[in-house]
Order: sequence, then C-alpha cells, then structure tokens
Amino acid sequence: MSKKQTTKQDNASATIALNRKARHDYTIEKSIEAGIVLTGWEIKSVRAGKAQIIDSYVIIRKGEAWLLGSNITPLLSASTHVKADAARTRKLLLHKKELNELIGHIERRGYTLIPLCMYWKRNHVKLEIALAKGKKQYDKRLADKEHDWKREKMRLVKKLR
Repeated sequence: MSKKQTTKQDNASATIALNRKARHDYTIEKSIEAGIVLTGWEIKSVRAGKAQIIDSYVIIRKGEAWLLGSNITPLLSASTHVKADAARTRKLLLHKKELNELIGHIERRGYTLIPLCMYWKRNHVKLEIALAKGKKQYDKRLADKEHDWKREKMRLVKKLR
C-alpha cells in the first residue's frame, strides 16, 4: 500500500485555533511544538471546533509547563457525570532539555511564552508555543507601516503587469 499524500487543504484543516493577536503584540524569537494533555470531553469539543487560545499564556511551575487562559467550550451532549471546566489549566508535554532552555530564557532574559496555534498532528493535538518579547506601541506602528507598504508594493507590481 502506498502512503496517503497530504495536500495543502489537509494541512489547513489540521489547524484548530490560531492566536493572530500574538504576532502583533510580540516579537517572536523561537517557536516550539508541545503536546497538550486533554480529557475525553475536551477532545470531542476540539474536534467540533470549540477551542480558543486568544489571551492565553504559558507558565512554568515546578519544572512543568502549563497553559492558562485557553477556553475549550464543552459540548451540550457531554456526559452528565463529568463536571466540565472550560478554562482549566492544562499541562503541556515538553522534553526536559526544552523545558530547561525555556526556563533559562524566561528567568534571565525577560522573555514570555505564548501559544501561537493549536493543530492536529496525526491523532494528537499539538500546541505551537513561542518564546517572545513584548512590543512597544511604536514598534507596533512601525510593523503596521511596513506591512501596509508591502501590500501597496504588491498592488503596484500587479498593476504594472
């Protein structure tokens, strides 16, 4: 049997949630893929597209990474014997070497950890977290100017053709 070829459409549908605000508010230095510990009802809700990672962040406590502020809304058909907490703290799965590197950057250099996107990788939910520094207001305006100029430049080039 041959392997199934993945297409761009398959990869696009693998994305569960995006944090678009992160790239505007922070300068991204490095991104890392992390697994996330979810319960059964959370997986069902994620499959239904009820996950949000906007305004969430990652902390490291006692040598473990935790995702705070994310919201996975429970389905109405969730079982009655399970008390669903939509905004609970979720554990992230990282290698010890990666954790130690992140701890060093956060404590000594003033970086922060933010989630960029949540996606499917085979049958597992993965979270892309980024080591980032916050932007000042003038940095945000400069980035917006550059983005607008690139867009205008593409329009001019397209018009000339």
